[in-house]
Amino acid sequence: MKNKYEVADIFRSYGKEYQEQTNLPYKKLKVMHKIKICRTAQLGGHVEQCDHCSFERIAYNSCRDRHCPKCQTMVKERWLNDRKADLLPCNYFHMVFTIPHELNPIILNNPKVMLNNLFAAVSQTLQTFACDPQWKVQGQLGFICVLHTWSQKLTDHFHIHCLVSGGALSFDKKCWTASNKTFLFRVQSLSKEFKKRYLGLFETAYLNNNLSLSGKNAKYSSKQEFNTFVRSLFMIKWNTYAKRPFAGPEQVLEYLGRYTHRIAISNNRIKSIDNGQICFEYRDRADNNTTKTLTVSAHEFIRRFLLHVLPHKFMKIRYFGFLSHRNKKQAIRLIRKLIDPDAKTPQKIEETYLEMMHRLTGHDLLCCPKCEKGKMTIIKELPKQLLDSS
Repeated sequence: MKNKYEVADIFRSYGKEYQEQTNLPYKKLKVMHKIKICRTAQLGGHVEQCDHCSFERIAYNSCRDRHCPKCQTMVKERWLNDRKADLLPCNYFHMVFTIPHELNPIILNNPKVMLNNLFAAVSQTLQTFACDPQWKVQGQLGFICVLHTWSQKLTDHFHIHCLVSGGALSFDKKCWTASNKTFLFRVQSLSKEFKKRYLGLFETAYLNNNLSLSGKNAKYSSKQEFNTFVRSLFMIKWNTYAKRPFAGPEQVLEYLGRYTHRIAISNNRIKSIDNGQICFEYRDRADNNTTKTLTVSAHEFIRRFLLHVLPHKFMKIRYFGFLSHRNKKQAIRLIRKLIDPDAKTPQKIEETYLEMMHRLTGHDLLCCPKCEKGKMTIIKELPKQLLDSS
């Protein structure tokens, strides 16, 4: 069933006026346009007819943009299915590394450099700890990192969720060392190392003139001001979170589905669109995750949504250690033998699009919604309708 309110409706009603008042880059304009025309006549589609009662319906194509609230379910399910082949019979830990908000203006002006550095700092931090004998898992970790750029209120909040193996493959690849079942690394120590690593990369980017420092950030173009800023960042606490939320590998997939293909806001969180005002739900973590509502102007909603448009071809999900693409197949096969040669290997589900939708929704998409006896078959293709793209 179609959600009553959608991001696409906000873009259609208020997007043109917002674009006229704001100098938006092409990438953000393109995302707005794609979301507006998703599953509309502008993208074409086909006509289906029931072979029993002749009932007809039109199905329009989706935009497939990774920022679109309507286009992530199938992508997520295919990705999760592929990840089943990577699961190991070991513990997994959930970690979150967050950049302090003081850096947000510079990140927004330099997303590729600053966010690539975020992935690099997290990877360096985890691998440094895995090499330290005091943590008793000396070797190579395997972990997946997923970038999120938003808070529940759609403001900029840059952090990475990590799924980390509860153990490490020795550097000579001869043994697997399992971690403590409830503890991997000390959070306070991780936070300090992460801070040091990220600020080191930040300084390197500055010295190599890889940062654009204009507008609000112009004051940092002075080396003295920049050094003062970096010292202030060293003085504040950086938030790092770690816990083991999984009873077994099966729960890992549930976790992955919750975080990997999430976008800034889903359509079902939008509660009203009225007279230029948008009301949406959010969870207030400061108040025990209580669900509340927030009302902002349509232009402010669009501004916040577009904060989270990623740079072109920027990878928001990355794999490190023995899960990196170069090492993964051989490493996982070896680790399974080292942990438990008799353990059952998780199997990918071989299914069609229709079978997947039936599994997810419980409904047969080919079954006629009117007579519930016949099957819907495509009788005509609908070409794209080239309309005003503004």
